[in-house]
Amino acid sequence: MRKPIIAANWKMYKTFDEAVEFVEAIKDRIPSENKVDAVVCAPALYLPTLVEIAKETDLAIGAQNMHYEEEGAFTGEISPKQLEAIQVDYVILGHSERREYFNETDEAVNKKVKAALAHGIVPIVCCGETLEEREAGLTEKKVTNQVKKALADLSPEEVQHIVIAYEPIWAIGTGKTATADDANAVCGHIRQGIEELFGKDVAENIRIQYGGSVKPENIEELLSKEHIDGALVGGASLQVESYLKLLEAGANA
Repeated sequence: MRKPIIAANWKMYKTFDEAVEFVEAIKDRIPSENKVDAVVCAPALYLPTLVEIAKETDLAIGAQNMHYEEEGAFTGEISPKQLEAIQVDYVILGHSERREYFNETDEAVNKKVKAALAHGIVPIVCCGETLEEREAGLTEKKVTNQVKKALADLSPEEVQHIVIAYEPIWAIGTGKTATADDANAVCGHIRQGIEELFGKDVAENIRIQYGGSVKPENIEELLSKEHIDGALVGGASLQVESYLKLLEAGANA
């Protein structure tokens, strides 16, 4: 059985003091018995401090992006080598906001996935369609293409260490959510594509999250579905009690 993973994506929110207060408040309140993976993906400025606070707890800390090169003249970027050095556990790659606002390509995402794995960091690889693509019946084609390109040239063993996050772009921060059945259908399609590329065992073991206006009120229904193994959460992860409710739902799924 796949363990649910609830990952907070704070995006460009919270001051340093607010981030520290949040992690201090939740670090010892993660559901026990190893039933859910709890991750907070925070702004890069805060990562070393949050990693230190979360040490010897069940809370993992993740980054929101990284470059694929280990070092070099890339002003403002962060390398996998640097993230590994401060013991970051996860990194979000290929988020639609990175693709839309910063021109991130499928090929760049693939390079980043390989670099993260080489440094022992778990990639959370995002995919998702626009409203126009959905209405045109292109959802399956779009997400299949994104996943296929993101995982190009990887071995089945490497792919098992990856988390896929299906985030329909039209549902991010809009208050709109794909129905649980629709989300499950797309996640199932992604899983089928993984099976075709890497085999049944990999497909059955890889975790696929849903993201897009997930909140305590709808997460239980989403997690009840066969192919949804967790959530990548934006706004609802910014408040302590809200995030803890999401974790509780994950632990009880």
